[in-house]
Amino acid sequence: MSVSEVLLQAKALTPNERKELLKLLHDLVTKDDQKPKRSLFELAGLGKEVWQDIDTDAYLNELRDERD
Repeated sequence: MSVSEVLLQAKALTPNERKELLKLLHDLVTKDDQKPKRSLFELAGLGKEVWQDIDTDAYLNELRDERD
């Protein structure tokens, strides 16, 4: 069903039914907008076990040596 078809059907409704439809559509749209937002801060500490046994100074020196 297309938006045009829905609009044609809505035109056949009474004014009160249109208001009810509008409220229901508004509620549907705002519900979709209220999905919880995610934060980058939730990623803090993720993967820290990968670096657990790595000497960061030695690792950075290796990267610098590779670059030169």
